Amino acid sequence: MNLFLRELKAYRKSVIIWSVGIVLFILMGKTEYSSLSSSGNSLNELIESMPKALQAIMGTGTLDVSTPIGYFSILYLYLLLMGTIHAAMLGASILAKEERDKTFEFLFVKPITRSQIITMKLMAALVNLLVFNIVTTIASMLLFEMSHESSQLLMLMGGMFILQVLFLTIGSALASVLRSPKRAAPIATGILLFTFILSIVIDLSEHLNFLTYIVPFKYFAAKDILTRDGYDALFVILSLLLIVVLTIIAFVFYKKKDLNT
Repeated sequence: MNLFLRELKAYRKSVIIWSVGIVLFILMGKTEYSSLSSSGNSLNELIESMPKALQAIMGTGTLDVSTPIGYFSILYLYLLLMGTIHAAMLGASILAKEERDKTFEFLFVKPITRSQIITMKLMAALVNLLVFNIVTTIASMLLFEMSHESSQLLMLMGGMFILQVLFLTIGSALASVLRSPKRAAPIATGILLFTFILSIVIDLSEHLNFLTYIVPFKYFAAKDILTRDGYDALFVILSLLLIVVLTIIAFVFYKKKDLNT
């Protein structure tokens, strides 16, 4: 438990900075939405007049962007990107920082197993993700005044949390497998950005739809969640399966890892 509290304290400043940043981003989005709505121009016509490539980048589809939840779906794609970047970097750093900072000897002289260490660290990371997600949800609901669309917002945030956990486990698995702890965060972030760009490319070409199953950002796209009134069960199962497999990999390799002095 001491290790769990120690990790929460170590990342307290980080989660506060990320939370403030996310609130400011949502506030900017709300300000832009209010400005466009009051201008008298049709937001839907404005979006439809944009090139298909720009629509794909913005994450729009058949949604009514003149409504708060419809316009929020545009912001959601970038909230998703910010949330998963935070999660991937957290997953990589929380397991690698002792080896990176040469402080693991202090940790491993305590009467605690490696399995207990990784469990406490991942539990602390999950709490950080929950705080990030809750702050995002409350800020979005209050700033966009979505009291009547709260169930749809919660569905979006639920999808976001699943992806946060998925990229957390990607980062932690890499930190356990790689010999150099410094490489885990850059590689995890690289994988994340590659799949994010690939999700946009898929929207631009129907011939690439077969790649959807290897691109996590397509699992919980806002336009799919809102038009289907829920998640695709296959993507939920696939996400949970990946999380379990990656967590097992993190545990197995962390327990066997030779730490660099």
